[in-house]
Amino acid sequence: MAPRIALVTGASTGIGFETAVALKAAGFTVYAGARRLHKMEPLKRHGITVMSLDVTSEESMASSVALVEAAHGRIDVLVNNAGYGSYGSLEEVSLTEGRRQFEVNVMGLAGMTQLVIPGMRAAGSGRIINVTSIGGKIYEPLGAWYHGTKFAVEGMSDSLRLELKPHGIDVVIIEPSGTDTEWGTIAGEGLLMTSGDGPYQEQAHIVAAALASTSGAGHVLSTPARVVAKAIVRAATARRPKTRYPVGRGAWSVLAMRRILPDRVFDYVFWNSYRRLAG
Repeated sequence: MAPRIALVTGASTGIGFETAVALKAAGFTVYAGARRLHKMEPLKRHGITVMSLDVTSEESMASSVALVEAAHGRIDVLVNNAGYGSYGSLEEVSLTEGRRQFEVNVMGLAGMTQLVIPGMRAAGSGRIINVTSIGGKIYEPLGAWYHGTKFAVEGMSDSLRLELKPHGIDVVIIEPSGTDTEWGTIAGEGLLMTSGDGPYQEQAHIVAAALASTSGAGHVLSTPARVVAKAIVRAATARRPKTRYPVGRGAWSVLAMRRILPDRVFDYVFWNSYRRLAG
């Protein structure tokens, strides 16, 4: 059988990078896309094709999908991984930045998905894997824009799963907890730049410290990105994939706590856990 064709967005670092490597090892022909081409140079040694991809540009997205389809006639698996976290109080984050957060995390994902659906529908098969976060089920103070995007992707993915089922296309959600990338540290730094002084500064320093505690290798709450990549490979190769794959340290327990506890009790427990993480 010919190898299945996978396209991974946001593949320059972290989960996207490790996912491209893991899919290639699993026998896929892999295309990896991101804005920072130089960061993906090591992927070439694995036999992975890298390409410039900006999910805020319709032209860039269309040309990337067209390149893969021209070479192989199809895309079997799309991994929508591109995204970032914009933190700060809703009052202080500019609407321009808020729009950019949705443009990358939601509209970029939707744009890539729109482009691959016609080919998948014509083939009567395909798999769309959306990387969200446990942040699509829980919330944090000063994270309204970021969590808004992740809640949106969860809802979009559920609707999409139903509408594409008659066409043989699966839609899967990956819900990681904190990983050993620098995502949390970078998000925390951005938070302090926006809200580190002024009326939200006490909360900002606590949340930034908590974000840092789940980011980077060696942190007690961080999960290796390759662990998330393995879950994505399972989602890509399972005959009948689960609808969701929570993955990482604390993911199941936090999500269970959110389901069980009333909102105000969860508010209290979660905020106090952040205060402890901040020391």
